[in-house]
Amino acid sequence: MDANDGGGDGIRAQPRGTAPTALSVLDLVTVGSGRTATDALRTSVALAKLAESRGYHRHWVAEHHSMPGVASSSPAVILAHLAAHTTRIRLGSGGVMLPNHAPLVIAEQFGTLEALAPGRVDLGLGRAPGTDGATAAALRRTDRLGEGADDFPQQLAELTRFLDDDFPDGHPYARIHAVPGPVQATSPGGVQSPHRPPIWLLGSSGFSARLAGVLGLPFAFAHHFSAQNTLPALDLYRESFRPSAVLDAPYALIGVSALATDAEEEARRQVRAAALNMIRLRTGRPGLVPTPDEAAAHRFTEAERDFVTSWNSNVIHGTADQVRAGLDDLAKRTGADELMLTANAHSGEVRLRSYELVANAYALPQAP
Repeated sequence: MDANDGGGDGIRAQPRGTAPTALSVLDLVTVGSGRTATDALRTSVALAKLAESRGYHRHWVAEHHSMPGVASSSPAVILAHLAAHTTRIRLGSGGVMLPNHAPLVIAEQFGTLEALAPGRVDLGLGRAPGTDGATAAALRRTDRLGEGADDFPQQLAELTRFLDDDFPDGHPYARIHAVPGPVQATSPGGVQSPHRPPIWLLGSSGFSARLAGVLGLPFAFAHHFSAQNTLPALDLYRESFRPSAVLDAPYALIGVSALATDAEEEARRQVRAAALNMIRLRTGRPGLVPTPDEAAAHRFTEAERDFVTSWNSNVIHGTADQVRAGLDDLAKRTGADELMLTANAHSGEVRLRSYELVANAYALPQAP
């Protein structure tokens, strides 16, 4: 599988096997009860290798903070590790939360990743903090959090100029260069990679959808936790789209919670545990992902039962055939160009098995 299969821009991907769209992986590097962050990161390596060998197009990791059950606080570090264990699959951030970082730092990190894995790095950007307000304040060294989100277009423009090394003459940053980057090609004897990580905008509402459309950038929507906004956001993106040097037509992927198991009842047990983890997170009690047995023993309140029902209604789960049917329907309803699957479960073994079952269900090609 070539890193840029389906499009020389490194963005567009073609379906494989019998899948309705290209399929990719969103890895939250989850840590289950009784497991360590080391265990979770080893699972991520195993997942990246499996995804590469089974025809998934890309593998993204997301930035989260102050969540014991999610070990992905440093996407660039994890992606460098995954790059060392893979050779073809695209790797990227789903995403880096731009207001948490100086644009120059991100340009340097992803320029380094591009040098490590030429032609297969994606830079997905979000404007949410990826955590609670207090943690965001600690990350940003300010309690004026609204300014970061409001300044997102300006931060994005600055980051883009660092990546392209094209600040105009007279700009305060005109003599500052992100290295590795294009400036190396202008140095005596310099030779620079022709690749630059493509920028994706991520969102769970209409703001980033519109901005991605206006700028002609690819768009990734968080259907897995904002399903009610999926169709309006995709419509807004497509309506707002203006062709650019990056894309001549809209390209949208959606993140999808999907868990396939060998038995339907086991899938229900697994997603119930994942829902309990989400209840704890949203009530200010974040922790490790509980086991299915722990969830089975938990006495859910009426409000918690309602939440589980609502939350799991947007998780495509069951046997491989059931998950395939759900993904087919979602692709048809949304018209998404790519489905990025996140399998939330207590154990790494269950997560790996899910991606394998989906690959088999769609007859994705297996690398020799």
